[in-house]
Amino acid sequence: MGMYTISRISKFIKSTIYLSRNYTNNYERKVKPPWNVMFYGTDEFSVESLKALCKEYRHGSLLSNLEVVTSWKAKKNAVQIYAEQQKLFVHKYPIDGSICCKFDIGVVVSFGHLIPNSTITNFPLGMLNVHASLLPRWRGAAPIIYAIANGDQETGITIMKVKPHKYDIGEIVCQVSVKIFPYDRLPDLLLRLAHVGAVQLLATVKELPDCLKFAKPQPEEGVSYAPKIDPSKAVVLWDHLSARCVINLDRALTGVYPLTTTFHSTPVKLYNISQKQASVINPVIPGLVKYCRHSKTLEIQCSDGNWITVKNVGVPGRKVMSAADFNNGFLSKITENLRICR
Repeated sequence: MGMYTISRISKFIKSTIYLSRNYTNNYERKVKPPWNVMFYGTDEFSVESLKALCKEYRHGSLLSNLEVVTSWKAKKNAVQIYAEQQKLFVHKYPIDGSICCKFDIGVVVSFGHLIPNSTITNFPLGMLNVHASLLPRWRGAAPIIYAIANGDQETGITIMKVKPHKYDIGEIVCQVSVKIFPYDRLPDLLLRLAHVGAVQLLATVKELPDCLKFAKPQPEEGVSYAPKIDPSKAVVLWDHLSARCVINLDRALTGVYPLTTTFHSTPVKLYNISQKQASVINPVIPGLVKYCRHSKTLEIQCSDGNWITVKNVGVPGRKVMSAADFNNGFLSKITENLRICR
């Protein structure tokens, strides 16, 4: 090997050491605020966290930059609308993951897309996710819906590290519980959790290095899943659901889908549902429908023998009608013991 070649190798080694030192120094500076943050979100739940970060960005010293990643088709989503109002730079997903290295950390809140490992690792401090459940319970797209539908008495907010390939499996950075009241419906609980999530996110960002350092793996016990909801979830299975379960399902799907059933081949949507306070009447016939003239409601028997009441219904081709109108137009034309929803 000639002296010229050795000299070139020596210069290369020195250059590599120099670059390595520079990278290390830059990384050390990145573990102290102000942070350069890229926010991923889409919906109203996301907006609460974005508002908290934006307020800190405008009026505090915690953030040096805040940009937004979201996805949309023809119609703008809630995050895009808010970001544009605040004149934040908006990236349309998917993005080139290489631009993430210009930011310190990524924050994901109700985003709906599985983020690739190449993007996650390009953030020097990785990515955080604000999730609306006490993980590992209710991993997935619809944790609030499943918590209410299953009669949970508490849920919460989990802030975790984002991991590739699967949703909601990262180490827990912080967790706080939130009570579910018997009268809570989806919009009410969602708003409450969104607020708690925003508060916890800001607290985490303020103590970011320590929060990341002391993150803990999720427990292996108690894992459950909350996959994306479709209209089939709103179909009432009278043979399987108690009256309380039907009420819980209605609370869980408020603003998403009305509960549905079928009455003698006619699809029926059920509105303004409550549980009737009455003793069980034998024999139990799940799906049996009666009309109560006193309360002007339909009464439908559930699998446990208890009843729910329905004030309004919808059938194809007609406007939403009262229980009285449904009784006159449909129910009264069927023999009493055959008035059964399926």
